[in-house]
Amino acid sequence: MKRILTASLLFLSVAAADASEPTEKDAIAMVEKGASFIKQHGKDKFIEKISAKDPEFIQGALYVDIRDLQSGIVLAHPVNPTIVGKDLTDVPDASGKKYRREIIELAAKKGKGWVDYMYKNPTTGKIEPKTTYIQRVGDAVLEAGIYKK
Repeated sequence: MKRILTASLLFLSVAAADASEPTEKDAIAMVEKGASFIKQHGKDKFIEKISAKDPEFIQGALYVDIRDLQSGIVLAHPVNPTIVGKDLTDVPDASGKKYRREIIELAAKKGKGWVDYMYKNPTTGKIEPKTTYIQRVGDAVLEAGIYKK
């Protein structure tokens, strides 16, 4: 009986941990919420919200950031503000992929979609596969990514 209870508790704790991990649906919803905000209040107000780490746009490991479509310059980033104002378009990921360039090209050509790359997960400290949903809004690109399991 004790083994069954222990196994059940372990299963529940793993299930709870998985439930708290953001999903592709969550990433899409976060980006769409950002796009809606920009359409209602403007890009500058959105940048202010992201820079202020507004909880509407940063929820645990899931957050939205914004970059300029033409220059690739990061306009606001709630988790890593040191990259704001920088063009990292041609800086590769851990595997050599220029994923930021791919983000800009996808936004320019299709307006939205997914880009896969390798990135350091701040939770584990390891380089892991990540996928980011992007959407063009005027002259900007909104991005929200999740780590793949």
